[in-house]
Amino acid sequence: MVEAAVSAAARREEASTVEPAEAFTGGGGDESAAASGGLLDSLSVSAVVLDARGRVVFWSPQAQQVFGYSAREALGRYAARLMVDEGNRDLVTALFNQVMTEGTGWAGAFPVRHKDGSSRLVEFRNMRLEGEHGVYYALGIAADQAVLRSMERDLALSARLVSQSPIGLGIVDTDLRYLVVNPTLERMNGRSAEQHVGRTVREVLDFMDAVWVETAMRRVLDSGDPLLNQRILAPTPSDPGREHAWSVSYYRLEDRAGRALGVATELVDVTPQHRASAEAAAARQRLALIADASARIGTTLDPATTADELARVCVPELADLAAVDLLEAALKGGDRDWVPDGPTAMRTLAVVAQPALAASLPAGYVTRFAPHHMSTRCLTTGRPVFVPRVTDQDLTHLAPPHAADALAEVGAHSCLAVPLVAHGRLLGALGLARGRNPAPFGEDDATLALDLASRAAVSIDHARWYQNQRRAADNFQRSLLPRKPARRPGLDIACRYQPASTICGIGGDWYDAIALSGDRTALVIGDVMGSGSGAAATMGQLRTATRTLAALDLDPAAVLCHLDRITGELEQRFATCTYAVYDPRRACCHVAMAGHLPPVLVPAGGAPRLLDLPTGAPLGVGSVPFETTRLRIGPGDGLLLYTDGLVETRRRSLDEQLATLLGLLERPPGPLEETCDHLLDALRSPDEPDDVALLLTRAGRSG
Repeated sequence: MVEAAVSAAARREEASTVEPAEAFTGGGGDESAAASGGLLDSLSVSAVVLDARGRVVFWSPQAQQVFGYSAREALGRYAARLMVDEGNRDLVTALFNQVMTEGTGWAGAFPVRHKDGSSRLVEFRNMRLEGEHGVYYALGIAADQAVLRSMERDLALSARLVSQSPIGLGIVDTDLRYLVVNPTLERMNGRSAEQHVGRTVREVLDFMDAVWVETAMRRVLDSGDPLLNQRILAPTPSDPGREHAWSVSYYRLEDRAGRALGVATELVDVTPQHRASAEAAAARQRLALIADASARIGTTLDPATTADELARVCVPELADLAAVDLLEAALKGGDRDWVPDGPTAMRTLAVVAQPALAASLPAGYVTRFAPHHMSTRCLTTGRPVFVPRVTDQDLTHLAPPHAADALAEVGAHSCLAVPLVAHGRLLGALGLARGRNPAPFGEDDATLALDLASRAAVSIDHARWYQNQRRAADNFQRSLLPRKPARRPGLDIACRYQPASTICGIGGDWYDAIALSGDRTALVIGDVMGSGSGAAATMGQLRTATRTLAALDLDPAAVLCHLDRITGELEQRFATCTYAVYDPRRACCHVAMAGHLPPVLVPAGGAPRLLDLPTGAPLGVGSVPFETTRLRIGPGDGLLLYTDGLVETRRRSLDEQLATLLGLLERPPGPLEETCDHLLDALRSPDEPDDVALLLTRAGRSG
């Protein structure tokens, strides 16, 4: 267009007439093209063409923005007179002549006069043009220096900002090929700028799954909606072997007309924040697991149950398999410290795995662990033992064969063993393995496992102590009771004693069957009020006194009178008792009661019933008479004596329990031993806090 304008100007000059022409103004052009925008428009770069005399023959639309004159006002006028102050005209003329005669260009800033009368610096680039017929013209490219300097400053700042930014910055075109990357992004991606530019996102980010990145960029490019602060976990060639966390943002770049130019990406390495957040989350999880363990471990005084609770707390939050093994010496009740000496005998109390093992390890399985096994090593050192990476060859060294099979079944790749220590005493080991969880065990896991193990160890130690004390108390209680009574003439006898469910429930219930003269048998059932070793001791004294009084062949009421006086002088001052003497020759029974529950008569072929006998006062009250009642007991008739532990319960009333007792005795008569077991199974629950004694007899033929 400039050449056409210059040619037209030359023809006018040949005619010695210069007329302004619309064709030289640049007006009336393609509006859509003018609206495209760009750097030249932002700078308002103008073009002015002068003929050999220095007259304006071309005036671009942007020239009006720079100088203030329209094309109609400028065309045909001498440029020096139009735009230069008088004091600078000689200089301008000399520069113009230099360009026109020598053909050398000139560039620089020069003050010009604006139409509004102001003076401003304008950056010029001047050069000589040659038109048709060898005619020369001067082309001046001009821009306002203030605008130009501002743009240069902005560009310089932008370049510095991009190059020095600690944020990774990049631009991709509409085909998702990199156009520009800054040094930070080069370092983050482990690729140079040359390895970025011209290549697609997928080609550059071949070290990670770039599908999500491409999809996100394409969505931003299509919709125009930015995608900000998205978290990505991925490796990077600049830091091999460690996964990094990145915060990425994408937004579309557009020109002034709103056309998409590409997508800008911002990448920030937030690995430290991510790790800190992950560590905080892990700490919260550990605290939650410890709190959960406090509620779930040690709910009973049973070592096997506590071991199972420990294993279930560990799976799956901490491990995919957990096994709890206790030293046989500790389970047998020994309180001495265990000293490693050769293979170590340990009993597997609990194994929990996720997913569940196809063939579960049997409960109570006893294994002799060799010194090189993990469990033995953690016991000998008293510290956790790690195997961060497990191979198939390692399994045989980590556990005995049956446990090695379990480790292989869950795909164990990392193992950890920690000791179970309570009050400074080694009790066993907690073994953990990970299969589904890809992370190997670390120090934090060992610390958590030790905390869980120590909590469980204390509960297990308490359970051991309880069982030892319970066993000792039970042995003490039973030592005070008679052995199974021998069969008496004309009378079958069965008896049972069942201790209370708690250690403090050791009590003073007792039974006895004493041989008397004339084939008679004294039947005794008693219950010392209270519990503990004092009640058991009182029971032993009363049983001895009862046997001594029975040998005197006294009436049952007289026996209770003597026992009443003796009881008042003992530590436990009150007791209930039923004393009966059965005479098979006369088919009768004489009974006296001291505050005890009534016996149950089970007639042969009839309905059982509670005997309505004078209850009397408990032993130890003093000065209360006792009465003896005569009962007929024929062949086949049964008599049940029992303590209140059989029928008193927290869940049902006494009347309901007595009715249930009578109902149970209505069944056809069977062996007395089976009947005793049936009554206990039906009326007693395992958690009853009171002990119970019962004595069941059935009359037969004398002799």
